[in-house]
Amino acid sequence: MSVRGCELRVANVVATIVLLSVCASAQQRYSVRGMILKLDPASKTMIVSSDAIPGFMAAMSMPYSVRDAGELSGLKAGMLIDFSLVVENDSSYAEAIHEHKYQGLEPDPLTARRLKLLNQVTNPSQMTPLSVGDAVPNFTLTDQQRRRVRFARFGGKTVVLNFVYTRCALPNFCFRSSNNFGILQKRFKNQLGRELILLTVTFDPVHDQPEVLAKYAATWKADPQTWRFLTGSADEVRRVCDLFGEDFFQDEGLMNHSLHTAVINQKGRLVSNLEGNEFTAQQLGDLVETVLDQKR
Repeated sequence: MSVRGCELRVANVVATIVLLSVCASAQQRYSVRGMILKLDPASKTMIVSSDAIPGFMAAMSMPYSVRDAGELSGLKAGMLIDFSLVVENDSSYAEAIHEHKYQGLEPDPLTARRLKLLNQVTNPSQMTPLSVGDAVPNFTLTDQQRRRVRFARFGGKTVVLNFVYTRCALPNFCFRSSNNFGILQKRFKNQLGRELILLTVTFDPVHDQPEVLAKYAATWKADPQTWRFLTGSADEVRRVCDLFGEDFFQDEGLMNHSLHTAVINQKGRLVSNLEGNEFTAQQLGDLVETVLDQKR
């Protein structure tokens, strides 16, 4: 190869390196997972409580803009999403947003589908689960101090409701759901009772009588005035489970079950019905804080 040819080749390589460097410095892309707290299509913005982005930023709640408001179509508060964050020299935006679907409690999604099918065959629901925006109908259950508790009495307050059974042996299921509430109890200690109520409903009412629930509640140092552990007759419990799409099926003394955590606003309407266990206590708390702020 001639000297001139070598010089041209070197020049091309250098130009390519420079171009790649400029592009790299001009735009960075990061994969992000988080929970939607609020949507504002008019300003092409969503507020998301996002997981940490390694090497870029810690877990936090912040607004993300989109270039096209259509990117926000079909999204809802409380939805877990995955998206790409594009960071340029003087701006950033989210794209390729899609819901992060929960695949059920078992590694094999077929097991989760089988659970739902078994539940539909052996214990068919008498009602369609509530949708976001629906008013939650009144129900009455019994708490850990044997007090009858009417849901309607919490009008004007934000209510967060989950489902557990006290014999659950898996740390990432019922224990994690209860731990999330334990963290909420600490984070919102000044709002509990006045603005916020926590309700935990057992779907194993035969075993989880008030005395059992009281012992379980003590594990979490739950204040019985602000965090109620609820049980009732099989029919009463089944009705509440059906309202929120909670599936469970007894299997050799234990329960196969789904996981649901509902956030209900001060007007008694369902804000979000979170399925699964892939959101963090921080993200749940951020969602609750967003709902509380709407009243102020």
